[in-house]
Amino acid sequence: MTTQVIVLNGGSSSGKSGIVRCLQEVLPDAWLAFGVDSFVDALPAKMQGSDGGISFAADGGVSVGAEFRALDAAWAEGIAAMARAGARIIVDDVFLGGPHSQQRWQKALEGLDVLWVGVRCDSAVAAGREIARGDRVRGMAASQAHLVHEGVRYDLEVDTTHTESLVCARTIAAHV
Repeated sequence: MTTQVIVLNGGSSSGKSGIVRCLQEVLPDAWLAFGVDSFVDALPAKMQGSDGGISFAADGGVSVGAEFRALDAAWAEGIAAMARAGARIIVDDVFLGGPHSQQRWQKALEGLDVLWVGVRCDSAVAAGREIARGDRVRGMAASQAHLVHEGVRYDLEVDTTHTESLVCARTIAAHV
């Protein structure tokens, strides 16, 4: 079977978005990219900081409520529907729930050929990227660097601590 979906999981500022852009360049066919950041940006402003939505703590912690979870499930099902309709998809996500987050995607993507990729990065390096970006709560990268990988199973792992996005993308592309 041919890979239909690539799921990248890694903490904030681990380099997932850069890898996605490079994958779109090195893979021979057109691949659509959907990232958790775009999903969060698409939420109504009233869901930011609400009990049912998504909240970012001063220390970088993230909490989500029931309304967020429902929309997140619909988002995953929509992405799966596009893959079932023939689109090749790259998902950039942060598995804050570890294996439970992966199981949510496994359920949505059931029957599709999925390549599961862990994107690792040293927490200090990710924290430096976080500061340089300026669009993240400080502490998010360090708190997520290891947490998002606990209990998650991958087909492949890449580490962006000392490896450029293009090299990581080529490694992933070799497994597609």
